[in-house]
Amino acid sequence: MRWIFRKAALSLFTLFCAITINFFLYRMMPGNPVDMMIQQFLALGYSYEEALTRVSMALSFVPTAPLHEQYVSFLKGVLTGNLGYSIWLATPVATILGYGIPWTVFSVSISLVISFLLGIVLGMHMAYRRGSIIDKVLSFYSSITTAMPQNILGFFMIWVFAIQLKWLPASGPYSGVDPRVFNLDFVISVLRHAVLPILTYVLTTVGGWILTMKSSTISVLGEYYVTAAEARGLKDRRIVTAYVGRNAMLPLFTRFAIALGFMFGGVLLIENLFLYPGIGRFLNQAVYARDYPLISGLFLITAVAVVAANFMADLLYSRLDPRIRFE
Repeated sequence: MRWIFRKAALSLFTLFCAITINFFLYRMMPGNPVDMMIQQFLALGYSYEEALTRVSMALSFVPTAPLHEQYVSFLKGVLTGNLGYSIWLATPVATILGYGIPWTVFSVSISLVISFLLGIVLGMHMAYRRGSIIDKVLSFYSSITTAMPQNILGFFMIWVFAIQLKWLPASGPYSGVDPRVFNLDFVISVLRHAVLPILTYVLTTVGGWILTMKSSTISVLGEYYVTAAEARGLKDRRIVTAYVGRNAMLPLFTRFAIALGFMFGGVLLIENLFLYPGIGRFLNQAVYARDYPLISGLFLITAVAVVAANFMADLLYSRLDPRIRFE
């Protein structure tokens, strides 16, 4: 129990450090949304003082306040659930998060699970068939796709399936339906629009899972308990599932948990390419516009999700591996 409290305290401290670093880091970036808005008012004939007053009224923070005061105000907002207003969209940050998170979770969760399961199966198969043609082909594919930017493959998918074959839509979350009416047509439209983003994500990430699972499986195959199981005459299926597969998956579990946390940060390149209204697309636009409140809110959600996923992975690890006990 003491270990749980220590781990929880460390997780909260990690979250606090991440939020703090993020708050000051992006404010050190070139460009300032306040100056940009002031210039727009000056172009309309306002004086500098009038422009600064109007900008201050439009923003959810005081632009002339010292940085440490802005930081304290930001922490108070986080603790009270008030994340401010987006400069770019003039909308509460919480509203934007409420709209973008479901789209991101829908597409990325499906993509991540498919990629993970395929990686597990293909990685184990490659480990058992080392040196075969399929091992060489999948190793080459995994090396190429792991190093390839996701938008490169995304452009190819759009050109083939949307432009040439015209099988699937190229962008957006849905089309030709009323989003306020939840019916079969809406569901079909959403699924059709999600195919290309999901397929792009799976094809560009499955290679990493394949190579990791292959390496882990090869390591487990050399353990004495696997040799002992084979000497006892156990069936191959029993050895693969109960001895090799279960233990080979353990190193991937923590990575999968962290990937689940990062899921709430969206997939920036894919969501921008397919104009998918997820967190990644909002984050890209927020950074471009130097939208400080929106950047803070998006990063906060990602940081909380990653820290929480890592904490849960540590708690569940002892259940998956009986050899580990937390005192």
